[in-house]
Amino acid sequence: MPPRLTLVERATGRQEIRKSRFIAVAGPVADEAAAKDFIAAQSDPSAGHNCWAWRLGQNYRFNDDGEPGGTAGKPILAAIDGQGLDRVAVVVSRWFGGVLLGSGGLIRAYGGTAALCLRDAAKVALIETVSGTLTCGFSDLALVQARLGALPGVQMEVQSFTDSGAILSVSAPTSDAGGVDRLLADLTSGRSAIRWDDPA
Repeated sequence: MPPRLTLVERATGRQEIRKSRFIAVAGPVADEAAAKDFIAAQSDPSAGHNCWAWRLGQNYRFNDDGEPGGTAGKPILAAIDGQGLDRVAVVVSRWFGGVLLGSGGLIRAYGGTAALCLRDAAKVALIETVSGTLTCGFSDLALVQARLGALPGVQMEVQSFTDSGAILSVSAPTSDAGGVDRLLADLTSGRSAIRWDDPA
């Protein structure tokens, strides 16, 4: 399965179709609340329509904002999916130019403007991560923080100190979790282990 991609930063694309102006704005979003905030921020009150779509893993939404049903939001979502993107929201605003485009024309205009915007946007592979809790004695703490912290994609943060050591929150790429476990066992002669959270 090819890796899912997301956008590095906000991107825009624009085109004029039979005197109507279409401007697409796309951006990375972490969750549904961020997607709603992005749509609210990027919708232009001067436009006749601000149609949008977002995808977050298996969850997605789209909206035609007054255009005929299925002619705007769905083609925008198809543009997101067509480029294998995830955790992305896109708003396409339209300023009507006086010429009716018809259903087929609207589908091509909204989907095409979104695709144009996304095609040139900078992308990065999404790496699935797993989180866990690490309990570590004071005698091992500095070594564990140095060695695990040097691994690509591994993040650690001290949550609290105990009488004997520290409790750290850890996140790592899912594919590397087993290797992190083995390294930790080797470094501490089995005194420390990570309890990984169950995937949601």
